[in-house]
This record gives sequence, structure tokens and C-alpha cells, in this order.
Amino acid sequence: MSKKFYFAGSIRGGRVDAALYRRMIARIKENGVVLTEHVGDLALSEKEQGLAGDSAIYQQDTGWLRQSDVLIGECTCPSLGVGYELAYAEAHEIPCFLFYNRSRCQLSAMLSGNPYFTVHSYETEAELFEKLDKVLSAL
Repeated sequence: MSKKFYFAGSIRGGRVDAALYRRMIARIKENGVVLTEHVGDLALSEKEQGLAGDSAIYQQDTGWLRQSDVLIGECTCPSLGVGYELAYAEAHEIPCFLFYNRSRCQLSAMLSGNPYFTVHSYETEAELFEKLDKVLSAL
């Protein structure tokens, strides 16, 4: 049975890394099913969708989290939603592997200081994919 991955990346917090998310998702898909493939969609808007849309997104995303075997997050662009997803995953004992570009941000101490999360910093995309490949091969 294929592993189910939840990919976490910023949407409303900013889409500056959307193309990187798309490339990461493509790599992860070589190892299983990515339930949140839409996070890498370059056309995905960060604009508000209204309360009804927000409620549907919450229900859908928490459902996907509960189905997931693993969460992989790219955390360079700060996002309240990604932070919530990480806490939800931890509460449901879903293994979490986090990546961030150390030359562009300082990761929140709430993530880097939490021993539950496996955190990987990188500077180049090549370094990111080398570390991602090691995580995927170990699963």
C-alpha cells in the first residue's frame, strides 16, 4: 500500500515558494500519494474565500491530515495555517519532517525547539532535494 503524504506549505501566508512546492510534491509523489497536491498549484490564490469556503477547507484539510502517514512541510514562508497543521499532526501522532531555507528565514522556536519535529535546514535547492530524498528513502 502506498504511503499517504500531507504536504504543508504556505497559501494565504504568501505564495513566493509555490514553484518550489510543486517540485517537492513531484518528488514526494514518486514515493506515494500526496493528498495536498494543490499546494503546489501556481494558480492557487492566497485571497480570502469567505467563511463557508474556509469551513470546507478546514474540514477537508483535517480529514486529509487524519488519513496521512507522514507530513512533509516547507516552512520558509511563515504561515498560520501551516503552524496549525503541524500542531494537528503532532496531536494525532503523524510523523513530521520540516524543511526551511536558513538563508531566508529563522525558523520559529516553536518548531525548531520541539523534539517531535524532524527539522532540516538548507541553503540551495540541491541541498533541499538531497535531504528530502534521504527522508523519503528512510520511510
